[in-house]
Amino acid sequence: MFEVGQYVVYRVSLCVVSEIKKNYYKNKDYYFLDPVNDESLTIKVPVDKSDKVMREVITKEEIKEIIKDIPNIEVIKSELRNIENEYKKLMKSGTHRDLIKIIKTAYLRNEERLNNNKKISETDDNYFKKAEKIIYTEFSVALGLTYDETKDYIVERVLFLKEKANN
Repeated sequence: MFEVGQYVVYRVSLCVVSEIKKNYYKNKDYYFLDPVNDESLTIKVPVDKSDKVMREVITKEEIKEIIKDIPNIEVIKSELRNIENEYKKLMKSGTHRDLIKIIKTAYLRNEERLNNNKKISETDDNYFKKAEKIIYTEFSVALGLTYDETKDYIVERVLFLKEKANN
């Protein structure tokens, strides 16, 4: 059971449990969640159904394992027409590895476009930003860092591991 003040992930959104109301609706207890990135919203989740849509925030150890695995996470091999459908599917799954797959794919696709003197893809850029926001917001809570510090930490660790592997 989650506690008031605890960070949790509801679907893909980082939230804080603001309240637990007993017998709130139809004699069921409910969690009241405040999404970190949208202060105007309150999400109400029946406690008995919470295991289907809520989970605990990732741990530091899990983050370190994911970072080690980033070089092995494959990019999407899909034609331009299908890429948005792939992004949507991966966003819906909300797993950290799927979000990283979006970030890597979108980054590399836009890098290639820039290298060929083309404008970046709006679709790639939008999904890149969405995936980054989701993953770095959650990781920042687990690491006790700001959003920007978390982003820098991840990039530094990936570059360090890449350099270490090349030596």
